[in-house]
Amino acid sequence: MALLRRRHSVLPGFGLTMGYTLLYLSLIVLIPLTALFVKTAGLTAGEFWATVSNPRVVASYKLTFGTSLIAATINAVFGLIVAWTLVRYRFPGKRLVDAMVDLPFALPTAVSGIALTAIYAGNGWIGQYLEPLGIKVAFTSLGIIVAMTFIGLPFVVRTLEPALQDLEREHEEAAAILGASRWQTFLFVILPAILPALLTGFALAFARALGEYGSVVFISGNMPMRTEITSLLIISKLEQYDTAGATALATVMLLASFSILFAINALQWWLGRRYQGGL
Repeated sequence: MALLRRRHSVLPGFGLTMGYTLLYLSLIVLIPLTALFVKTAGLTAGEFWATVSNPRVVASYKLTFGTSLIAATINAVFGLIVAWTLVRYRFPGKRLVDAMVDLPFALPTAVSGIALTAIYAGNGWIGQYLEPLGIKVAFTSLGIIVAMTFIGLPFVVRTLEPALQDLEREHEEAAAILGASRWQTFLFVILPAILPALLTGFALAFARALGEYGSVVFISGNMPMRTEITSLLIISKLEQYDTAGATALATVMLLASFSILFAINALQWWLGRRYQGGL
């Protein structure tokens, strides 16, 4: 009878699968991050502070976090529109548009960077029309935002699509019957239901933009104090065999990124609890 009551599982038992899980995560995530902190510990407090507070490094922090935040915000707005269109409407070429969303996933980042630079340069297809208007994209912070927006869009769209598919239209119809306008229906019915997924997509796009290198390094121009991102400085220090300095910058980026993502996830959890409590 005990054998009959035992639930059949295709995968091995909990102990074995948990052991493999912890081993895999340790090899892929925990040990490399621990090595990062250990290598950084080789610097004295004064050396560490001098490395991470250098004016050139601070300028790269501001540029990297600022452009990543702007790009993630743009993706949150327009990614919601794209996801809504793909979920709610049928139109010719829908599968092509859906495939285009995943294109930044498939393209090597270097290819993305070269393509964006060629398009938005002063003699590019789009840049030649923007520069006479006083809008310079390539080799400016605006170009960095364009590149980060390009690589972050799929994270928002793919995160929002399941939430929009699970959204019951009866709630929207009930709101319309009760006299709510379209904006009221969106703000008070649709947005609360998809907000946790939207924040998740925003966080993923933001994290992806923070760590981006290949597509940004081409279009930014890499001018110190102006268009130089932190990832480029880390690579530069590694090329100079300054491993400790590179890990110091990486540690600051890691801690700052973790803090921001923790805050976003805490907000997402709070909003989810508040929405469920309202139901």
